[in-house]
Amino acid sequence: MDSTERYARQTMLREIGPEGQRRLAEASVLVVGVGGLGSPAALYLTGAGVGRLGLADPDRVSESNLQRQTLYTESQIGRPKTEAARERLSAFCSQTRFTCYDEGLTAENAREVIEGYDLVVDCCDNFPTRYLIDDACAACGKPWVHGSIGEFQGQVALFNGRSGRRYAELYPDREALCARPRTTSGVLGTVPGVIGTLEASEAIKWIVGFGEPLDGRLFTLDLKTLQTEIITF
Repeated sequence: MDSTERYARQTMLREIGPEGQRRLAEASVLVVGVGGLGSPAALYLTGAGVGRLGLADPDRVSESNLQRQTLYTESQIGRPKTEAARERLSAFCSQTRFTCYDEGLTAENAREVIEGYDLVVDCCDNFPTRYLIDDACAACGKPWVHGSIGEFQGQVALFNGRSGRRYAELYPDREALCARPRTTSGVLGTVPGVIGTLEASEAIKWIVGFGEPLDGRLFTLDLKTLQTEIITF
């Protein structure tokens, strides 16, 4: 397949061009969590031409996922998410290489896995994993894009970038947050679609080197009111 034609509408952009496309092709990104946020993030990173994607998630596709996890189909219910996601993404773009971590990101493998990537995109749904990413990225000197959602709201930030700011600085109450019991709450299906796409945009900006990444800044969005805010921390 002619990659020049495939990415023509993207390389037309002065901020990207052929050099930016080369950077994307040479980049490696680890997506932690291939659910509501990870579905659009992985899809748009693949579509943009990122050369290698890691997919880390220990869960299997369930029927309740399909309302917002748009990578999956009814025929994939019961299959490991990483396997099902790789199947869909490989069909979307044969030029991107995929590595699956069916065990997810754990305390045992986090540093070793993250060391092999240029950038991490956090699409998980729990505090312990976010702090794990924060610690491992700090130890490995890797930047990471954070996203989280709830009901009608979402937020995006970039940590451990040039500013050096960390998740633990924005959320210092680690022990209390990690001790919270995991609960299932409602969410409008489009919320992770929007936030996951913004995460992919932040990753692309960082890799190519254009625009103003959310480095040390937190972007918040309420889809019910369409109110947005950027908080510098």
